[in-house]
Amino acid sequence: MTPGPTDRIIDVGVNTLEYSESDNFLERHYVHPENITAVGVETDFTEFKRRYPAVTTITSDGTRLPFADHAFDIAYSNAVIEHVGPRDKQIAFLRELYRVGKRGYITTPNRLFPIEVHTRIPLLHLLLSKPAFDRILTILGKSWAAGDYMHLLSEHELRSLAITAGVKEFEIIRNRFLGWTMTFTLIWKQPE
Repeated sequence: MTPGPTDRIIDVGVNTLEYSESDNFLERHYVHPENITAVGVETDFTEFKRRYPAVTTITSDGTRLPFADHAFDIAYSNAVIEHVGPRDKQIAFLRELYRVGKRGYITTPNRLFPIEVHTRIPLLHLLLSKPAFDRILTILGKSWAAGDYMHLLSEHELRSLAITAGVKEFEIIRNRFLGWTMTFTLIWKQPE
């Protein structure tokens, strides 16, 4: 995306508490944090604001953003779309990011990667139905990842979401690990 020093960026799906080095990646590394508007569903941004005082914070559902069309130069979301709910919610989420961002950048894990990246469990998410996989997660003490927690996407499903959401001129980049596509990055630029 190569954002410039004056580009306004919206980051949809920030974590108010950080659990890994990849949480709030943009806020951790971008040299112009004053240009970021961070959106999350949590209402208490106290800890987040302590870590990133220059970032503007908004509590909002990513499927209904309180901003004008093209309000931001870049709409960014790192590994969130798989957590917003089933297909209809994912379409609404992507449609909103496309509406508010002149350019966009979102990432999501590949559903067909042999290891489910959230739980680190190999193959079972590919071999079992979602209800059966959820039962195994519960047995293994990972019930936090069951139910509506994640709705993973294949490349075909991500492409279909983008088309259905009305995203024009997009590209899907395959990010590989040991030859396997582990995640996807969907990027777009609004037509002039």
